[in-house]
Amino acid sequence: MTTARKKHWETVYETKNPEQVSWTQQVPETSLNFINSFNLPKTAKIIDVGGGDSKLVDFLLDQGYENITVLDISAKALEKAQIRLGEKSRKIHWVVSDITEYQPDTPFDLWHDRAAFHFLTTPEQLLAYKNIAEKSVSGYLIIGTFSLNGPTKCSGLDISQYSADSLTEIFKNNFEKQHCITEEHTTPFNTKQDFLFCSFKRRTL
Repeated sequence: MTTARKKHWETVYETKNPEQVSWTQQVPETSLNFINSFNLPKTAKIIDVGGGDSKLVDFLLDQGYENITVLDISAKALEKAQIRLGEKSRKIHWVVSDITEYQPDTPFDLWHDRAAFHFLTTPEQLLAYKNIAEKSVSGYLIIGTFSLNGPTKCSGLDISQYSADSLTEIFKNNFEKQHCITEEHTTPFNTKQDFLFCSFKRRTL
């Protein structure tokens, strides 16, 4: 795991509350709409990549999903989520890992990533991410990332912006684009960030 990246995110989650970070959502409506559009069984294996202390997992549990994994590079972020969920946290598989070094031991029916992908800024990181997704996603892929009209930095770090075409290009060999939308996210401090969300379906092998 890249030590500098991990240290950065541990510091963020140790020093800031949800209302102090730009990506916080009270209700992850767009993500839930994409997920529910697939009509997956409640036993579907779902992973939230870079989930941190996002409330997506709360809503998935409330909807009855039974096989949820939340991955983040920050142990502190996952600890915050576990404390918030209390007893319910025992139903979740928590993974502390840099996504580019993750080695899943099970295939996933759904891979969800909101606001982690755009922090990958080198060809090596993108290739590692793509390879892991190709090996471990048997169903659907949802990527929520900064659009071409979005920020150029986040949390003090450089990011990569995407169009629907450039995002589709990365995954085209093994995933077919289903649907893309843009969304204006209002941060807790009332600024605007432009996001692109795209869903992809695994191509038949």
